[in-house]
Amino acid sequence: MLQTKDALFECLAAQDGFISGELLAERLGVSRSAVWKAVGELRAEGCRIEAAQNRGYALRDPGSRLSAGRIQALLRGRAADCRVLVERAVDSTNDELKRRAAEGCPTGTVLVAERQTGGKGRLGRSFYSPPRGGLYMSLLLRPALPASECMAVTACTAVAVAAAAEQICGRRAEIKWVNDIMMDGKKLCGILTEGALSAETGLFDYLVVGIGVNVASAGFPEELREVATSMFGDVGNPPRDRVAAAILNLLFEKLETLPQRTFMDEYRARSCVIGREITMTDFSAGGEQVTARALDVDDDGGLVVETASGVRTLHSGEVSVRVRKSKEEQSE
Repeated sequence: MLQTKDALFECLAAQDGFISGELLAERLGVSRSAVWKAVGELRAEGCRIEAAQNRGYALRDPGSRLSAGRIQALLRGRAADCRVLVERAVDSTNDELKRRAAEGCPTGTVLVAERQTGGKGRLGRSFYSPPRGGLYMSLLLRPALPASECMAVTACTAVAVAAAAEQICGRRAEIKWVNDIMMDGKKLCGILTEGALSAETGLFDYLVVGIGVNVASAGFPEELREVATSMFGDVGNPPRDRVAAAILNLLFEKLETLPQRTFMDEYRARSCVIGREITMTDFSAGGEQVTARALDVDDDGGLVVETASGVRTLHSGEVSVRVRKSKEEQSE
């Protein structure tokens, strides 16, 4: 159940202009003093709420806080059936949604958080998750798919995120195998797909697709600015609701083509790895580093590489890939 201040924010975010304290109290089922107190709490969190005599309250900076209602209102097509939940803070949206999935949460549930206290990426790495600057979102799916389809779901998600980011901010978005979205040679987004398999059927009981996007870079530590970028730079309150809805709309559209793999053509076209020399860290060989040339990405999301010992196909979890700079790039 939403706290009064959260429910109040949703009411103000859905309102175009002022709404009286009396009507807010009626809609929320609380007293006028409870509305006044909740307004104070939201202001303390940085929300700009204007108050005017005989007119009530108006939200002047809706981007200061995520709104489930605003995201829901922007969803189209199959994505419109999603149930969007917003939390102020979680350890990790993936971990929280996995817990809810185990309790029977339905497919199509989307969990978005203002901040993560334990955000994570592939291979147990941490994911920098400051409040307001990022979009931390996980989607619960219950597909009848085998484990071998997991990489294809990640690839499908990468295509949707890259297309949405490019659509919104007008800059070219590329994909670094297997799960990173890049802009201007720096990381914009990471994707982490996790799930639980049924021992009886060998199919996924559920999949949780986690998406972490750097929407703004205000507050980035200097060392992170060297390797990461954001969609909107150093703005204070970026339009995270719009970004979330754009990603979900495209993702559900792409997921419709999962059996045909038509999205893989776009994945390959956006790849910043294919045709490049890479350094692979092979975890199955005790962290051995191997130089290879990336030849292709197959329809299941596997990276086809050529090493001194021949051609092989890599799968997520086997290796970490770093693109090697060409001589021209090194001289720039």
